[in-house]
Formats: sequence, C-alpha cells, structure tokens
Amino acid sequence: MSVLATLDWVIITLYFVLILGIAWWVIRQKNDTSDDYFLAGRNLGWFVIGSSIFASNIGSEHIVGLAGSGATDGVAMAHYELHAWCLLVLGWVLAPFYMRSKIYTMPEFLEKRFSPASRWVLSIISLIAYVLTKVAVGIFAGGIVFGVLLPDVNVMGLDSFWVGSILMILLTGAYTILGGLKAVAYTEAIQTVILIFGAVTVTVYGLDALGGWGELKRIAGSEMFNLWKPLVPEGVEGTWAPVKTETRMAWYFNTNYPWIGMLFCAPIIGLWYWCTDQYIVQRMLGAANLTEARRGTIAAAFFKLLPVFIFIVPGIITFALAASGKMPQLAETLLDADGNIINANAQQVFPLLVAKVLPAGIRGLVVAGLLAALMSSLAGVFNASSTLFTMDLYSKFRPNVSEAQLVRVGRIATAVMVVIGLLWIPVIQGSRGLYDYLQSVQGYLAPPIFVVFFFGVFNRRLNAKGALAAMLVGFALGLFRLMIDTPVMLNEGFAYAEGSFFWIVNNTFFQYYSLFIFLVSAATMVGVSYATEAPPLIKVQGLTMSTVSDEQRAETRASVRTIDIVFSVLVVVLILVAYLYFTG
Repeated sequence: MSVLATLDWVIITLYFVLILGIAWWVIRQKNDTSDDYFLAGRNLGWFVIGSSIFASNIGSEHIVGLAGSGATDGVAMAHYELHAWCLLVLGWVLAPFYMRSKIYTMPEFLEKRFSPASRWVLSIISLIAYVLTKVAVGIFAGGIVFGVLLPDVNVMGLDSFWVGSILMILLTGAYTILGGLKAVAYTEAIQTVILIFGAVTVTVYGLDALGGWGELKRIAGSEMFNLWKPLVPEGVEGTWAPVKTETRMAWYFNTNYPWIGMLFCAPIIGLWYWCTDQYIVQRMLGAANLTEARRGTIAAAFFKLLPVFIFIVPGIITFALAASGKMPQLAETLLDADGNIINANAQQVFPLLVAKVLPAGIRGLVVAGLLAALMSSLAGVFNASSTLFTMDLYSKFRPNVSEAQLVRVGRIATAVMVVIGLLWIPVIQGSRGLYDYLQSVQGYLAPPIFVVFFFGVFNRRLNAKGALAAMLVGFALGLFRLMIDTPVMLNEGFAYAEGSFFWIVNNTFFQYYSLFIFLVSAATMVGVSYATEAPPLIKVQGLTMSTVSDEQRAETRASVRTIDIVFSVLVVVLILVAYLYFTG
C-alpha cells in the first residue's frame, strides 16, 4: 500500500509541472548548434554552475547508498563527502587551462596536451564507466525509492522497482534529449533547492522523533561518529595475515574502509571525479568566463559539505530509531536478531525514514526532493555521455557533418545509454552495497585518468607515449579486477577457491587495489616518457604550469576576486572543523 497521502501526490505533481515547465521553456530556446546543446551556449552563471554540479553529484548513491552506509558504518563514508576541497582545485588550478582551451570534453583536453589516441581511449573508458556506475546506479536507486514508497504497484507483471526505474528513465531522458545541457543545468538549479530543503527537513523531523542530537549519539554510540577509527577486525591490528571471521575468511586489508585507504586512495578518486570527469566539469565548461567558472566551483564546494548532515546523519538516525525501539516497524524491516542493520535492506534506509517520520504534505515535498536528486543525476550523465560520444568519437569519424547532425547524434546517443544502463541493473542488485559498488568501480577506473591529467599539467616533460601507456596499463588492471569481481556480484553462492590467485585479488580491499593501479600507472607514465623523446614546446605551450605565458597568467590573475578567496578559505576551515568534530 502507498505511504503517500493525497496531499503528497498534489505536491509531487506540482513539482513535476514546475520542472517540466522549466525544461520546456529551455527547449524552446535556440538549441541549434553544438555549443548551445552540449555547453548551454557557454553562458552559464556561477549559481547555476554550482547548483548543477551539486545536483548531478547528489544522486542515487547518496539517497540510497550513502544513507545506508550511515546506518551500518556511521560517518565512515564522510571522508568522500568532505572532499569539497577538490572542487577548489578545479576552480583555482585546472579551470584556467580548461577555459583557455575552449574544449567540449575532458578527452579533448588530453588530445591537446598529448595525442588523439589518448582522447579516444579516455572517451571509450569514460563511456564504459558511466554505464557501470552512474547510469545503472541511478536507475537502480529510482527503483529502490519507488519500491519503498509504492510497494504494491504492479504494471503488466512489473513490480514497483521496475516501474519506478522505467519512469525515471522516460521523464529524465525526455527533457535531456530535447534540451541538452541548458535544460539539465536550469532544472538542476531548482532541484538543488528542493533537494536541500527536503533532506534538511528529514534530518530535523528524524532528530525530533528520536529526542535530539544528544540522544542520537547516546543510542548510536561514539564509534558511529568517529571518522578516524581503524575499521579492522578485533585482534588483528597490525597484521596482514588472513584471519577467520564469523562469516567468511577475509584479509585484514579487505575490512571496511581502513584509514590508510581513506588517507591515500580517497583523494585520488576525489580529484579524478571533481577535476577531470566530464560528468562534473562539463557544467564549468559552460561558464560565461573564468570568474563565473571558478565561483561556480566554490559554490559547489559549499553545497558538497551538506551530505554528511542530510544523508549520513539521517542514516544513523534511522538505525537509532530502530535500535531504540522507538519505531518498531523500522526494527522489523531493518534489523537482524542481533540488532544490526541487515545489509540487504540498508539501501531502503532513507526512503523508509521519509515514509515513517514525516507528516503528509511535508512527505510529498521531500519525495519530490528525492526524485529531483535521482533525475538530476541521471540527466547529468545522459548529457555527458552524449557529449563524449558525439564530440570525441562521432565527429572525429565524420568531421564535416553539420551542427544539426551533431545535435541529432547526441540525442540518439543518450537513448542508447539508457538502454545499456537498464541491462546492467542485475549486476548492481547483486552487489554488497550501492555506495560500496560505486566507490569500488570508480576506484578501479580513476587512477590512470588522475595520473595523466595531473602529472601532465605539472610536468611538461611527460609525453603522449607515456600518457597512452599509463592509461592502457591502468585500465587493463582495473578491468581485470572488475572481471574478477563480477561473478561474485552476480551469483551470491559463487566463490573462488580459498587462497587462489583470483580469491586473493577479489578479497583485496578495493582502495588498496586502487592504490596499486595508481602506482603502476604513475611509474609507467614517467618511465615511458623519460625513455622516449620530449614533447616539443609548441605542443605543450599553455597546457602545463611551466609553459603558461605571462599574458595568460595576467588574464588569470585579473579573473580573481577577493570574495572568492575568502569563501575558498572558509570551505577549507569548515572541512577542518568537521574532521575535528567527528572523532567519536
């Protein structure tokens, strides 16, 4: 039976009318050229950029996965959310290079810095990564939300999970295909406001139902609020030997988010995602100028500090409400006989909290916020995928096609990505957790991309052969790990022979394997580059730190405003405060 009242449905309907109305207004604007369709005419302001970046990021993995991780592991995953400083690196360090280059895509920047081959490799890998992560995860999470809120829906044999997934695709795909980045960015600006208000409301009502922040800390325990705890099995600190746990054999380095992995691996994934991923950077590329681009990243950094309090904390609240007995219906759904969150049900934590603690009307507004996040995340990846395919692959094979044809191909590419994403959902359904799945896949694919971008900008001596070798070797290692992991995710009863090579690979904690890929990729890029000829100066002029001209430096300095410096420092201070507070 639906947990939504009539008033909830009225509010949700009004939300969709608003969003689709904005999208229709944007679609009616001029959208004839590739600049218009893929980069919103390069005329976006800082608030639209910042809110669009945030809304694209805050999608399914947060609503479903991050809240679930909060219920099971407390603030352990807050490390990823406190990577708001990575957005400052984008705005202050890399934005000048990207904006000067007048690029459409991140692979296009690699072509300018290195070679066409590196562009094609990154484009293909990025499209694969979007299928494995953002598209399918977004669809899956939409199904989870619908499954909780409308459990009894059945249409032509399809349950609420599949009905919800398909509806999310059709609605989001419609305005993304027709309106391009401008439709995505402007609708995301509205969706950000609704999402933040809705998620804050859930936190406030949840704390009120529990009895306040002090009661939350008392029931959940100090360890749920400790970012620095070494999450390892009792009695095996300081050893790398395999140990027997209650459920299975496990390596010490396969335990839940050890601090070494968080300290060294998480920033690599963060800098890749926030500074080099087309999905994020495309919004900044649509800025009117460098000042708006930088200011948009600063705004996004402020928004990025919120998920700890609007997703992780609600997850802990849900656990506390269930464990304390204050909401028996939550305990029946979420807890096992020992009072722990059932991992298979952890993904339902946030929508369950919405269903149980909010009154009618408010519940409808918050559900609208959930749908806003899901839709904006999907819309962003649809647009990024179509841009990559059209501008990096199709236009290279068909260089003389018209602007109208490029836009048409971009729309077709979006539709194809939707279908492929639907086919990948069963794999995600078998994973150990939505957020774990997302972080692990990104951990396997991010390191070589991080290496070629950051090493390439900071070292002019590194060349195209080194970059291509690093990407091919790094991606091969990442895809190898995915091939090893996939049978385990697809089949709950499948397991490799204990102690075998495949078993060791599968049981190595993903952050440590990611660090391994990073080290191999870095060594490959440096080794191959220095063993071959240096790139000519004209090739790297203006594309590395040491080859920026005096005129270009002056232009960058002229774009800086004092208020931007002040707010950037404030972001860093707030991050430090969070790390100092969440110590248990």
